[in-house]
Amino acid sequence: MKPLFYLQFYLATFIILLDARAQQVETEAGRVSPKELTIPPSAIFDLMSATPSQVTRLGDIKDFKVDWSLKYGINPNLAIQGQPFWEFLYNRKDLSKYQNASGFMRKLASVDLSFGSIQDESSYRRIGGAVKFNVYREKDPLMAKELYEDIGIKYKNEKVELEQQLKETKAKLDTTKNILDKPALKTQIKSIEEQLNSQNSKRMAEINARAKIFVDEYWNSSSLDFAFGSMYTFKSDSVGTFGMKKNDRSTGWGAWLSGNLGMAKKFLLTGLLRAFRYDEQLDFMIEDQATGTKTSQKAIAKNSVFSTGLNLRYGGSIYTFFIEMLYEYKKINTPEDLLNEAYKKPGNAEIVGSSLTWDEVHPNTFTFGGDWRISRSVIINYGMRCVFNSNWTFKTFTPIATISCMMR
Repeated sequence: MKPLFYLQFYLATFIILLDARAQQVETEAGRVSPKELTIPPSAIFDLMSATPSQVTRLGDIKDFKVDWSLKYGINPNLAIQGQPFWEFLYNRKDLSKYQNASGFMRKLASVDLSFGSIQDESSYRRIGGAVKFNVYREKDPLMAKELYEDIGIKYKNEKVELEQQLKETKAKLDTTKNILDKPALKTQIKSIEEQLNSQNSKRMAEINARAKIFVDEYWNSSSLDFAFGSMYTFKSDSVGTFGMKKNDRSTGWGAWLSGNLGMAKKFLLTGLLRAFRYDEQLDFMIEDQATGTKTSQKAIAKNSVFSTGLNLRYGGSIYTFFIEMLYEYKKINTPEDLLNEAYKKPGNAEIVGSSLTWDEVHPNTFTFGGDWRISRSVIINYGMRCVFNSNWTFKTFTPIATISCMMR
């Protein structure tokens, strides 16, 4: 247990130090922060079900981000997320270009790419990528021009005034002939220079204070996102060599629609509709009627899984708690029907019915958990996932946690 404790301690310390440095750098750069109402999980982790919540809350971020999933222990299960159009077109100290852009271009700036990989307890490695973009957003922190305009004017005028005072004081120091006046003038120059140097940090402190008020007020604003992605799963050894591809719902492509609906000040309802297309593998045995010989066979056919769910959160901008229900079903929902499409048996053979197996999907999932935004750049998500079959018989229980860190 000691190595695990030390690893967790060092990780937590590293994240705190990294976040403190990120905040310092961002303040020095003079950029408005925060730019998001929440820190959502990456779309590829959403597709891989590597997040505590499978009906994830929506958020539009404007920085690179890394996610670490602890679903399968402390393996380095990572996802990296970024927004290429925002980064190349609008990521500037001055937000006027983004604020004056058309609605279409602002939606283009929300395009989000994520790539990730996880390894499960059976040493199968999933690799995939996903694209997400915003369709509708009730509140955009970067479009709240009135929130920061007077701050910019205030500090601009103050800077002009201080620079003029500095210029006049330096001129007095250069021209005075009374040596008794020089110490006082030097002290005054130093004080004015300190005021100028502290302007940026004071301006950012005011901006962040107002941004926090904005986030606290609108953390549960309504929005709608569309996403699609694909993933592939291979058998992997300890050095990362890929083996045979796995043919089940962990390999394929999917598309989904997610929506947030704010209710009062403390509640957020999130909905999900998703379709996932994949190759389904069937394993079975056939028996030769003439000789009685049994041989193992397999067949692969196209199938789909449809998912729909609701998630209800209670809380605020710092932390929330949630309960969630997810229902899933296969398009072809019996192995016999799928086998009829995928395999044509020889005339003198019969399929041994009891040997027919496939990857079963249990339709009902109930999850409870929450999240804690420990700083502007780091959020911890956690949950307990309970899976039930069609008769609501309990099947599995999985605790899951993820850490997301904005790379500001």
